[in-house]
Amino acid sequence: MRLVSFVIPCYRSANTITGVVDELKAAMAEMPEYDSEYILVNDCSPDNTFEVLRDLAEKDGKITVVDLAKNFGQHAALMAGLRHAVGEIAVCLDDDGQTPGSEVGKLLKKLDEGYDVVYAEYAHKQHAAWRNIGTALNNRMTEIMLGKPKELTITSYFAMRRFIVDEMLIYKNCYPYVEGLILRSTRNIGTVPITHRAREEGESGYTLVKLFSLWMNGFTSFSVKPLRIATWCGAVAAMLGFIYFIVIIVKHFVDSSIPEGWASTMALMLLLGGVILLVLGMIGEYIGRVYMCINASPQYVERQIIRKRG
Repeated sequence: MRLVSFVIPCYRSANTITGVVDELKAAMAEMPEYDSEYILVNDCSPDNTFEVLRDLAEKDGKITVVDLAKNFGQHAALMAGLRHAVGEIAVCLDDDGQTPGSEVGKLLKKLDEGYDVVYAEYAHKQHAAWRNIGTALNNRMTEIMLGKPKELTITSYFAMRRFIVDEMLIYKNCYPYVEGLILRSTRNIGTVPITHRAREEGESGYTLVKLFSLWMNGFTSFSVKPLRIATWCGAVAAMLGFIYFIVIIVKHFVDSSIPEGWASTMALMLLLGGVILLVLGMIGEYIGRVYMCINASPQYVERQIIRKRG
């Protein structure tokens, strides 16, 4: 019997997480070839989510609750949960019920076809329009920066084998980016169609600021391509400046009565200044993250671990 570890980051999910766990248990009961455990990570939720999780753990020995000392974000919470997972297979999903636990069998069956990681693929995502746009941009970013295959769709509902989990846990630095850790570990990744549900209540914990921060993790933690792009931007701007310089000289000899325009000079200065600031900002972002890692900024901090005694 193979053990499946379900890892669920929890934030403002006091009214939904019990239903998610119950649905997973019902699905696993129909697959006797698997056993299961549940690692629920409270990402310092401001509501009574922790109390609900604690009650679940005290009633069921298969449930472990990891309580984080502050809000570290979904990806750090996933890493915290994976560190406590002992199953041969790990399945990660959301706490709001939009990722249906009843269809976990599809992921496990696809994994048995020989894939190392299997992602849920949604025909129709029930997110707000701006979230769907953000997801599309994130997928495009991972294609360019991390080499994600174009046909692969990355979502928050996925299953992976034990050796992938072990490889991910080698990463101890702050700013974890789960997709980057998976893509650097394997390219043997499959997808399976899954139904995406509408949100039962509340709203997504992701804001535009958090999404941008997540993208920056992907940009800077697992690729040097942003620096190369910045270098090319600087080279192109320098080339344009040189061409414009030649144009000015030619115009001077062709018609010396043409006055040099203040507007064109300012435009050139703004172009070059903007590129310089962009490149310096990108370099500063990398240096700042190196500084944080050198100072051993924690990936997450666990306040307490709750398991049923006996």
